[in-house]
Parts: sequence; structure tokens; C-alpha cells
Amino acid sequence: MTHDRAADPSRIRVLVADDEKLMRAGLRLMIDGTNGVSVVGEAADGAQAIDQVERLDPDVVLMDIRMPGTDGIEATRRLRQADVRAHVVVLTAFETDTFLLEALRAGAVSFLLKDSPPEQVVQAVHDAAQGESRFSPTVLQRLVRLAAEETPDRPVQELPGEPPGPAAADYSACAPDGLTTREWEVARLVAQGLTNSDIGDALFLSLPTVKTHVAHLFEKLRVTNRVQLALKVLEIDGAS
Repeated sequence: MTHDRAADPSRIRVLVADDEKLMRAGLRLMIDGTNGVSVVGEAADGAQAIDQVERLDPDVVLMDIRMPGTDGIEATRRLRQADVRAHVVVLTAFETDTFLLEALRAGAVSFLLKDSPPEQVVQAVHDAAQGESRFSPTVLQRLVRLAAEETPDRPVQELPGEPPGPAAADYSACAPDGLTTREWEVARLVAQGLTNSDIGDALFLSLPTVKTHVAHLFEKLRVTNRVQLALKVLEIDGAS
């Protein structure tokens, strides 16, 4: 593997994968050199993206879905199977339910449209470099609903529209068996689409403490990602 991470370890290294040359150039102009982000390579299809990840060792891959040959979802799946360090942010012009679920299952950490504002793309890159997703509550509700529809015995409920502030976050009476009150508070906020940083701000917790709670929730509730955790919260609420 050839890369130059040691030259500037503080920068977030990004690979741009898109079959349209103009789109790749536009993304490079949009994010390269912005807030510590550096575009280290480009790929015109999924197979090239996989090869470039191995060669360049980026932190984040901005991955288009529809590309010739190996598409973005298959490339994302193969990267996860290869257990590389790079996190994938899907960038697409096609916001379909199928693409949302397939991208998530393949291992993408975020899903953005190509017309997203530059600041959202840059923020998604920073979040992905930390292994975090930044789903708005609306997008998370949609993903949860889609996933729940595939499991008929799981109740489907609406998530609260607004995340509670610290004073309103009182779930002590309904924390399920096996979870602490604080873990249940964190779980409910994850289900509302908050990132670890947002949860820390809401509950006055440090980021490492929130990450520890989320890790415990994954283990205790036997889930592997935040959408599955949100589904589990809805399931528990529906049974209570």
C-alpha cells in the first residue's frame, strides 16, 4: 500500500468515485483544502475505487451509486468485506428507497444527494472520518420505516419530531430491563437522529462517554448500527 499519510496526519484524506469527470472535478473544487480535507485521488467506477482505496488508504470515500461495471453499492460492500479503514459516504442523484437501504446494508455511513450544499458534504466527510453518520430525523425515520416494513411483526411508530433538551430527557420510568437509565436516554436520542456529539451536548456527557454507552447498547441489544438501534427502540416502546 502506497500513501503519504505521515506527511500530514491531521488532514482528512478523501477519494472521489464517480463516473462523470465533471462531477469528480466539481467535488474536488468543492472540498479540497476545506477545513482540513484533502482529495487524494479519483476513480471512475467501483473497481477503480477499490483499487485506489488499497493504494491510497483514504479516510473517506465519496461514492456514486450508478457507475459502469462495479457500481457504488457493490464497491462499498467489497470494501467493508476487506475491512479497510475508509468510511463510505454515498453521493447520488437518485433518492430511492431501494438505494437507501442497499447503501446502508452495504456499509455506507451516510447518504447524500449530489445537490447537497457544500457545507453539508464537508460536514459529512468530517463525520465519516470519525465513523459517524449524520442523518436528519426525517431521513432516519424513513430508513426506520423502510426497515420495519420488511419485518411485519415489528410495530412501526413515528419518532418524536423534536429531540428533547436535557431537562425533558427523563426516561427513568421506562428504561427496559438490562439497560441503565442513562443508556436508555442515549438510545432514545440515537433514535431521533442525533450524532454522538449532539447526544453529548444534550445530556452533558463527554464524547468518549457517549461512545461507550452506544457500544454497550449495540452489545446489549444485539444490533450493529444506529438504524438497527432505532428500530429496537421503537420495538421496545411498542411493547411497553
